[in-house]
Amino acid sequence: MKLPTLFVGHGSPMIALENTEITKNFKKIGNYIIDEYERPKAILAISAHWFTRGNFTQNEDNPRQIYDMYGFPKELYEVKYHVNGDHVLTDKILNLLKNDDIKLNQQWGIDHGTWTVLVHMFPEADIPVVQLSVNASIGEREVFKIGKKLKDLRDEGYLILGSGNIVHNLRYVDWEKKDASLENREFDKFIVENVLSKNFENVINYDKNPYSSYAVPSKDHFYPLIYVLGASDNDKVEVFNQVGSLASISMTSFIFK
Repeated sequence: MKLPTLFVGHGSPMIALENTEITKNFKKIGNYIIDEYERPKAILAISAHWFTRGNFTQNEDNPRQIYDMYGFPKELYEVKYHVNGDHVLTDKILNLLKNDDIKLNQQWGIDHGTWTVLVHMFPEADIPVVQLSVNASIGEREVFKIGKKLKDLRDEGYLILGSGNIVHNLRYVDWEKKDASLENREFDKFIVENVLSKNFENVINYDKNPYSSYAVPSKDHFYPLIYVLGASDNDKVEVFNQVGSLASISMTSFIFK
C-alpha cells in the first residue's frame, strides 16, 4: 500500500515537551497512518538541521539522538527517543540517488528536527529512522528532482517525512508573540495556496514572492518541503497546523496521500 508523505513545521525544540493542538495533531497524523494504511517499515526523515554540502545518508544500527540546540531547560535534554536504523532503507536510498553522488556519513544521527516531532507522532519509537541530509549545494529544482527519485519508496512501505518550516527567521523571533507577523502570514498563505492547487512551480520559484527574503533567509528549513513535493506525485493534499508562532515561524504542515 502506498504510504503518504509528510511535511511538518517543527518550530521550537520545546515542542517535544508540549501538549497543544499542534502536538495533538502530530499524534492524530501518526495514528491515522497506522490505522488507515499500515505501520511504516521505516521512516526516511529529511530534517532542516542536517544541512550539508552534498547528499548524505546514514547506515547505523542505533543512530544517536542529537540534542543540537542550546540554552533550553534541562527537561528537554532528558527527552529520550531512541530508534533503530534500517540498512535496507539506507541501501535503497543509496541506489536511488547513486547518480547524485550520495555518500554515507556516520557522524550525524537523529536530530531535533526529527525527534521532537516523532516523539508525538510515533511515541513508542518502534519505527526505524534513516535521515537524508538537506543539500545546501544544489538549487530548488535539483532538490525537487531528488524528491521525485525517492517517491517509489512509498509503494514499498516507507514513510517520507520532511521537517522544517515554511517561514523560519530567527532574526525576527519574538518570544513574547504567540502568533504570526504580517510577512509570515502573507508568505505562508502564498505557499499554502500553491501547494493545495498543485502549482509546485510557484513553490520552487518562491523567491519571486515579495516576502521571500523575510520568510526564507536560509534554505535549510524550506528545502525539506521541496523534497516532499517531489515525492508527492499527484496526491490529495491536506494542510494542518496552519498557525504562526513567535512572529517569524510558521508551523504549517501538509500530508500528501
